[in-house]
Amino acid sequence: MSTVKNNTFQSRLSDLANFKQKTFHIDDFARIWGIKNKNTLHTTLKRYTQKGLIHRVYRGFYVFGDIKNLDPIHLGISAIHGYAYLSTESVLVRVGVVLQKVNYITLVSNKSMKFQIGENDYYCRQLKDSFLFNKIGINIKDNINIASPERAAADLLHFNNNYYFDNPDVLDWKEINNIQINLNYKQNDFIK
Repeated sequence: MSTVKNNTFQSRLSDLANFKQKTFHIDDFARIWGIKNKNTLHTTLKRYTQKGLIHRVYRGFYVFGDIKNLDPIHLGISAIHGYAYLSTESVLVRVGVVLQKVNYITLVSNKSMKFQIGENDYYCRQLKDSFLFNKIGINIKDNINIASPERAAADLLHFNNNYYFDNPDVLDWKEINNIQINLNYKQNDFIK
């Protein structure tokens, strides 16, 4: 490898290593590395993947490092490639409202999808943007948007108004009602 190519190679790896995030979409690489030619970008990504320096999760989505070392929630939200937050069953299991085992990580975004990355299964429910981008009851922890238990319950009731909560006394039902009113949740507003 020539000195110029080696320097470029090392520089690109250094650029990735300096980022806190370890998940990248193809347009992220183009921006970080300043590569405008799509063929050059695809060739570069193919070579880096073959060398095991980056790992292709699916077309256009890659991770830098070992996928097993990444936070599965961050990984799922990154895979959606848009605004999303952890909500519904995943949040309610954490606080003991839902006692059954949930075999997937539940997210909310403007896309409805089920997918798997590594050993993790994901279920993403779709909300209209007017609900999705309303920050009421959404907290940020470690750069991940997470619904409060009351927002998660309001979201879940929006998707299924007959949902059974195993331990409803854990929740502040007055707050859930306030969230539902502020979001103007109505059953017919749910996008299937």
